[in-house]
Amino acid sequence: MEGKQRRPSSILPDSLPPVGVSREQAAAFIGISAATFDRLVAAGIMPDGRVIFGRIVWDVAEVASAFRQIPHRSEPIARGVDEIAPARNPWDHDA
Repeated sequence: MEGKQRRPSSILPDSLPPVGVSREQAAAFIGISAATFDRLVAAGIMPDGRVIFGRIVWDVAEVASAFRQIPHRSEPIARGVDEIAPARNPWDHDA
């Protein structure tokens, strides 16, 4: 394996989780797709990433904090994910 670099996350021991993660990892961290994560970032519900030499990295603590601020489904929604519902599909018909 000489000459071949390992990904930074595989270098860390399990006892030392990363502080910064990729977009895909940030999305997986909270259990959603990367596309849904992008929508939450655009809506200001999830934090934006930080640019490090052209690479965007998300702070795990900021992602976790933002996730915990999203209301539970049984709570009244003051500002939550329902505000960024997808646009109506013109092919859908009202019942």
